[in-house]
Order: sequence, then C-alpha cells, then structure tokens
Amino acid sequence: MKKLLYITCNSKPEYMSTSKIVGREFVNRFLAANPDHYLEELDLYKEDVPEINHKIFTGRAEPVSGEKYDALTESEKRQVEKIISLCDQFLSADTYVIAAPMWSLSFPSRLKRYIDCIIINNKTIKVSPEEVKGLLNDKERNMVYIQSSGGDYPMILSWKFNHGINYIKDIFKFLGISRFEKILVEGVDKLSIGKNEAIAKAFKDIDVVIDKLSGKVLV
Repeated sequence: MKKLLYITCNSKPEYMSTSKIVGREFVNRFLAANPDHYLEELDLYKEDVPEINHKIFTGRAEPVSGEKYDALTESEKRQVEKIISLCDQFLSADTYVIAAPMWSLSFPSRLKRYIDCIIINNKTIKVSPEEVKGLLNDKERNMVYIQSSGGDYPMILSWKFNHGINYIKDIFKFLGISRFEKILVEGVDKLSIGKNEAIAKAFKDIDVVIDKLSGKVLV
C-alpha cells in the first residue's frame, strides 16, 4: 500500500477552516479514486513540532548523535527523537497534501518549522563539500498544496502575492518531488465571492488535480 500524508496547518477546527474543508474533500476523493493508498494525518497545531536550535542540531541539517546526544537533557533528547520521527514519517509517504491559509503573503510559521525538521542530512538531503542535493527522487512522489486566502489574485499578479506557494513548490522540487499541483481557495473574505463560492470553485478543481496525478490529463 502507498501512503497519503495529509498535513494541515490551521488552529481552527475543520468546519471553520476553509483550507481544511477543501483539504478533507480532496483527501476523500483521492482515496476513493486511489484505493491503493491509505491515509495518515498530521495536524501541525496539535503535534509537537520542535524548533531547531544549536543544542539539538550539528553541522548542516543533522540532529546530534553519540556523545553530544548523551549530554542533552531528557527534554532535548525528546526533541531530537521527535524531529527524526517526523522526517521518517514524511519519507515513508508517496503523496503529500498540505492544507494551509495564506498568512502575510506566505503561510503559518508552524509549517516552516515543520519543513526545517524534515530536511535532514542523509535522509531527505545529502550534504557534501561539493554540493547539497535532495534525495526524494528515489520513487514517484506527488505534492498537492491547498491554500485559502481572503483575497483573489489574477494570474498575471499571482507571483507577487503567492510567496507561500512558490516556496513550497521550490523547496520540495529541490528535495526531489517533481510533481506539484495546487488548489487555490481564493476570495473567501470578498463580498463578490465569499467563503461558500470560493469552496465550491475549489471543489471543482479537485477532480482535475486528481486526474493529473493519475495521468488521465496530460500536463
């Protein structure tokens, strides 16, 4: 069986969160269309995601080990173990769905903290004196980013406002995930669109994205 890792990043309960509502609908439809996948969920507002600091990391993106690990407090050791666990969980997935709101033209800081935890030397990247390269091209992997936003942005201006999407696409492409799709839930706070219409439009995009991931639509 393949694994779909569904990552949410919003403190609101699902019924109040636009990104989570669309994310849940996507996950349900994806699993129905891909019975070879099972679901694993990660809520970044319920999970303990450590903040990287010099005590628990050494060198370039590598948790401490050996004597340095032994010298840590029990609390610090748990942070190291949690980082490794989060990275291993991410590595084991085949398809990733991230649902998050646009905050300050980007995304909530907890998502960046999570990304810092899963970029680990000899797991998701390989650091050498010559280069730093991603290791996630070992198998076919898919990434879907679902973003909700109060405003809506014409395609010609999207690059100026969707910094979060651009970062997610760039960082995971660097790590080795070449297949990236996005679903935008835009205009949630606009009188001319509103939450319900924005969700309805995003729901229409779900099947298109699923078909792209399955190869039914040429990209």
